[in-house]
Amino acid sequence: MADSAETSPEVMLQFYRMLYPFKSIFTWLNQEHAPKDLFTNREFAFTLQGDVYLRYNCFSNAEELKKQVCALNPTRFEIGPMYSSRPSERKLARSVKSGKLFTPLKRELVFDIDMTDYDGVRTCCTSAGICKRCWAFIANAVRVLDSALRTQFGYHHLLWVYSGRRGIHLWVSDDEAMGLTDELRRAVVGALTVIEGGKEMAKKVNVRGIGTKSHPGDLPPSLWHARDEGSRMWYPLLDNQECFLSEDGWRTLLKLVPDKKIVETLEERWEKQPAIESSKKWDELKAEVKGTGARNLAALEDIILQYTYPRLDAEVSKHRNHLLKAPFCVHPKTGRVCVPIDPNRVENFDPNAVPTVMQLLQELDKAGEGANWEHTSLKPYVDMLDRHVMGILDDVRRRERARAVLQHGAWVLVYFRTIQVYWHFRSRSQLVMDA
Repeated sequence: MADSAETSPEVMLQFYRMLYPFKSIFTWLNQEHAPKDLFTNREFAFTLQGDVYLRYNCFSNAEELKKQVCALNPTRFEIGPMYSSRPSERKLARSVKSGKLFTPLKRELVFDIDMTDYDGVRTCCTSAGICKRCWAFIANAVRVLDSALRTQFGYHHLLWVYSGRRGIHLWVSDDEAMGLTDELRRAVVGALTVIEGGKEMAKKVNVRGIGTKSHPGDLPPSLWHARDEGSRMWYPLLDNQECFLSEDGWRTLLKLVPDKKIVETLEERWEKQPAIESSKKWDELKAEVKGTGARNLAALEDIILQYTYPRLDAEVSKHRNHLLKAPFCVHPKTGRVCVPIDPNRVENFDPNAVPTVMQLLQELDKAGEGANWEHTSLKPYVDMLDRHVMGILDDVRRRERARAVLQHGAWVLVYFRTIQVYWHFRSRSQLVMDA
């Protein structure tokens, strides 16, 4: 937990003035170097000291955004959708006389995964706590969700951002994702949601197709990768978390086993030997399940999914007008910066090693006069965002070239059709004159 002095208004103002990468954020949101509606009609919301909340701010460029952020000096700010008109003019747009509508048109497809949603399965930390051991849950969530969105939905421009405390955010900037309606966003979230049910529900994975009592339905192919990733991390997870060491832990496990005979056998054994390690308990369960049929084998797969599959905050993703904290903000409770994460190296990420705002200002001071974020440990994270932005810009240019080719082809077709019609009527006219 950060000391209040580490995120004081004076410290935050220095951070915004000298370190925050406004230009990179602008280009990422705008998807172009010259300002357009994707940025100028974008909503920004500010949280000020004393929990004062200001919505529907908008800006023409990165310089305006920086000027206002430095003037307000918020504890954080959030990003919303691109609206049909400038958010600051929403009252005029909503008026009956104007004949206009004020509605969200485009917005990144966003996801939020919070470590507290794993409190029912992690044992190392609780509530806002997070460590390298329970980060394994987040790392697996990133691998599974990143693969699903790329292979099943065809998205490419995925920006993963550490939330600064106990979770991670995802921003998908593909053109197709930006244009999704609320209904389609709900459909995407529904397709990716596996863990369902409250604390009172033991079995939270019910995704198999129609089966029989002895032969359960098949696991959907869309979850094969999640199953394999979960299996890969399963034994390290059991060693790190000891999910089944306590009586509550192993009884929760047995509630997920459909075979009552197996449950009774293991219950009797584990009551007499409560100190058996989690991995050994799992091996004993597998040994009892072996040869008992497909129903029990499927239950083992479902258990792995229940403990390892990403736990999504669905409400964050369902609506275009949902606001999400901007990358590179500072978390007021930890003082850590919300930095991008490389999904290919997410298992090596250490949330407790992320630079704090005080650390960055000290590095800036050591670098001397004229220094900026490039002279601090923030540089690799801003470089990561800039590389991500370059991929988006390249995609935008490819679409524009393809659109230009199509338009050019259409004009060429019209031109030749016009010539064809001209010569057709000229020939007919010549025949009439000759007659």
